[in-house]
Amino acid sequence: MIVKMLKNKFRGCLIGALVGDCFGAPYEGESISSISRIQLQSYFDKLEGPPFLTPLYQYTDDTAMTKCIAESLIQNNKFNARDMAERFVKEFFRNPNRGYGENVCDVFHKFNNQNLENLWKPAQEQFNGSGSYGNGGAMRIAPISLFGFRDYDIMLDIVENSTKLTHTHPLGINGAKLQAIAIFLAVRSDPEKPLDIAEYIKELINKISIVESRLNRVVPSEYSYKNQLLKIHRLLELGDKAVPHLVVEKLGNSVSAMFSVPTAIYCFLRAQQSIADIETNNPFRRTIQYAVSLGGDTDTIASMAGAIAGAYYGIDVIHKNLQQLAEGSDMINELAIRLCDQVTH
Repeated sequence: MIVKMLKNKFRGCLIGALVGDCFGAPYEGESISSISRIQLQSYFDKLEGPPFLTPLYQYTDDTAMTKCIAESLIQNNKFNARDMAERFVKEFFRNPNRGYGENVCDVFHKFNNQNLENLWKPAQEQFNGSGSYGNGGAMRIAPISLFGFRDYDIMLDIVENSTKLTHTHPLGINGAKLQAIAIFLAVRSDPEKPLDIAEYIKELINKISIVESRLNRVVPSEYSYKNQLLKIHRLLELGDKAVPHLVVEKLGNSVSAMFSVPTAIYCFLRAQQSIADIETNNPFRRTIQYAVSLGGDTDTIASMAGAIAGAYYGIDVIHKNLQQLAEGSDMINELAIRLCDQVTH
């Protein structure tokens, strides 16, 4: 893959994650019933319309932690657990009001107050020793997919170890892996050719099945990422008959990785085609707008969907206004360029 296209994809991925985060955040926590499709259409139309005076849309902990991972990989040219943990902590205490979850705050306080030999111990102690199965690992994983786009096994290894700094439950770790695989495949796909959706899902199923088979216990079907991907396939066959309420019922929109990562993947795939009540020819915007329309953990689901879509289409598909109105876009863009330069030289 030529470096120019790759750089566009790296930039598209990280800026896509940022844009989803920033413009999904105002709707976080709203139920699907409370979000007006007409108002959401006007919201995005205005964002992409003539310039208007407004403060930048702020990013959340999703982007704050994504930034830390990118910086750590660039600085060390490998996974360095202590460096990454220290960056998480420094970023958190610099601005703790980014929407961090209570449990990850507890982990960061332990990082900060204890001279830890075992960096994974604070996360292992969460939830009476079971660890968190939230989407906090998946939401920040994009730079690792980019860093390891040439070596799948190394990428998955870094995903697991970086996720375990805050989330040690197998569902949290495997959710981060599924998100990383979705980005990995998108980066390696040719945006000039129509995406073979069936093949893309098949590849995701094959890869996550191997991941899940390595667990030391049988996973019930309702907690299987493979099963969630099969649901995606069936929902896509329904087209617009898969109304948003049905999508949320089948895939979820919560903060758990199991019920948000597959939803983000579905948003990317569903937006390959037109969607009722979303008037735009831009598939990236369609991805983000649809993700937000599902309610729930809108900033994280839109961020994860945006990362996949941006990795597939590249930076040029993301409207300039969305980039300029998102806090930190210059910083994230620079990190994407540096990350691409690092892995291609």
